[in-house]
Amino acid sequence: MRTQVRVVSRWIGDEQGVTSIEYALLAAMFSVAVLGSVVTLKGSLGDAYEAVATAVTLAVTTAMALVS
Repeated sequence: MRTQVRVVSRWIGDEQGVTSIEYALLAAMFSVAVLGSVVTLKGSLGDAYEAVATAVTLAVTTAMALVS
């Protein structure tokens, strides 16, 4: 009987499993936030990269025209 009481009290006091579950929940929430951000910003990020590419292409074309 004492052994069972010790086992149960050790099991109740052990918080390692609880901590693992908390970290797993935090990781899941972080993943959802990242995926939501990527989905939301996908169009605007594409537009931003396209604007930068256009500006760089124009700058290179202008520089090459001035050099030749």
